[in-house]
Amino acid sequence: MSKRIVVLISGNGSNLQSLIDKTKSHEIPGTIVHVFSSKSTAYGLERAKAASIPTSVLSLKTYKDKHLTREDFNKDLSALVSDQKPDLVVLAGWMLILSESFVNQFRGKLINLHPSMPGDIEGANAIERAYQEFLSGKRTKTGVMVHYVIPEVDKGEPILFEKVDILPNDSLNDLETRIHTVEHKLISLAVAKVLSD
Repeated sequence: MSKRIVVLISGNGSNLQSLIDKTKSHEIPGTIVHVFSSKSTAYGLERAKAASIPTSVLSLKTYKDKHLTREDFNKDLSALVSDQKPDLVVLAGWMLILSESFVNQFRGKLINLHPSMPGDIEGANAIERAYQEFLSGKRTKTGVMVHYVIPEVDKGEPILFEKVDILPNDSLNDLETRIHTVEHKLISLAVAKVLSD
C-alpha cells in the first residue's frame, strides 16, 4: 500500500512541486494525500490543485482575529493532519513554528527542509543571514538540510544535507536560486529515503 504523505506549505510551493513530480514518477514510494497552507494566497495551493491533491488553508491570523490562541491553531492543525493518517508529514516552506504538542504527536514522521547546514544558521531568514555574513567576509559556503523535527527549532537529526558555495559575484537572488535547486533535489531524496527505511 502506498505511503501517505501530508505536506505543509506557506508560499510558492516549488519544493511541493518537486515532491509532486517525484511521486508521479514513483521515485518517491508514496502519495501526497493533502496539502495544508498557512496562507490562502500561497501559490503552492495552485500547484496542489493542478495535481488534483486536496488542500486546506489554516491561517494563524484568522485565529488571532477571533481572539483564539496559537495553541488553538496548533491543536486544530494537529487534528486535521492526524485525520489524514499520514506516514510522513513534510514541512516544505512552512513558515510557522509548530507547538511542542504538535511536534511530539508526529515525532519520528515529521521532517523539515531548512536552507542551512546542520548546526549552522537556525531559524528564519537563513539564506539572507548567510548572504549578509558572506558580504562581511565571514563565510563562503552555506547549505541545505532535511531533518527530523523536534521542539527545538532546526536542531533535529539530519536526514540529508549538502553544502552550497557562495560565489564571489553572487547576488542574493543568485544564491537563492542555487539553494532552491539543491532544496528541490534534497527534499525528494530525503522523503524517498525516510519512506523506504
